[in-house]
Amino acid sequence: MSDTPKVEVYTKWGCPYCARAKQLLDSKGVSYEEFDVTMGGPKKAEMLERAPGHTTVPSIFIDGIHVGGSDDLAALNAQGKLDMMLGK
Repeated sequence: MSDTPKVEVYTKWGCPYCARAKQLLDSKGVSYEEFDVTMGGPKKAEMLERAPGHTTVPSIFIDGIHVGGSDDLAALNAQGKLDMMLGK
C-alpha cells in the first residue's frame, strides 16, 4: 500500500462548503479524487451507501474512512489529527 492515503471528496457544483474543504486539502498539498454528485446518479448512490445518514456534501473519505463534511475536516485539522490521517 502507498504511503499516501487515498482521499475522496463527493461534491456539488457551487457548494461553498465543498470549496472550503477542497481549499483545506489543497493547502496541505493533498491530492484527492473528486466526484461531482450535482446531478445525482450512481456516484450519489455510492456516496449514500458508503456513509449512511450523511446526505450532504461534501462527503469526505480518507483511506475509505468517512471523516464527514467540511466542518468535520476543519475540526480534525484544528485538533492536529488531519495531518496524522494524511501521513504528514
